Amino acid sequence: MDRQGNTYTFLYASVMVIVVAAILAFLAQSLKPIQDKNEAVAKKMDILKTIKVESTAADAEVKYEKYIGDNAYVLNINGEKQSGVEAFTVDLAKEIKKDAADQAYPIYECTLDDGSTKYVIPVRGKGLWGPIWGYVALNEDKNTVFGATFGHKGETPGLGAEITTDAFQKQFVGKQLFKDNGEFASIAVVKQGQSEGDPHKVDGISGGTITSVGVGTMLDDCLSGYEKFLKN
Repeated sequence: MDRQGNTYTFLYASVMVIVVAAILAFLAQSLKPIQDKNEAVAKKMDILKTIKVESTAADAEVKYEKYIGDNAYVLNINGEKQSGVEAFTVDLAKEIKKDAADQAYPIYECTLDDGSTKYVIPVRGKGLWGPIWGYVALNEDKNTVFGATFGHKGETPGLGAEITTDAFQKQFVGKQLFKDNGEFASIAVVKQGQSEGDPHKVDGISGGTITSVGVGTMLDDCLSGYEKFLKN
């Protein structure tokens, strides 16, 4: 009797596990289109923020079409446009694992209300506890930073997580990627008080050294792939 009872319990538990797993899989599959859309909207909001266009989840898609529309494309390491690849769908998490020569380099060309053109470049790297990412907008000279936006997955609140604050991001405005002789310099994130007067440096976050270094490394690694395009 005990043996039959144990068998029944085992079968019942097995069936329940299978049923619950099937339900969860169905829900995940059903919700995926909604999740994908929400991620796409959030991405558009970040891009728009980088060019100083305020948006909400309700109007981000309309504003993205207005300021960018079809003017997003993918480059190779030589700065040449690539056909058959959609910039918005490029997965940087996968691209940065490839050799630089094999990567796809998406760029978003934006036209603002005053007629000026901005070039938004996505970046991705590693922080202290997980991935960090962001967007850097350049002016028409393809050198001077117009705006920057950064995000993270799990940096420490009050420390590394400060990369998402306006105070940190506004430091990048006006900084330059190239030296006067045309050499690529990127933008380094240095210790507090060491960036004053330097067009290629910003102050890091007090207590968030590893995340600050991660941002600097991310910018150097990602932006350097656009060097030939930016120099043309």
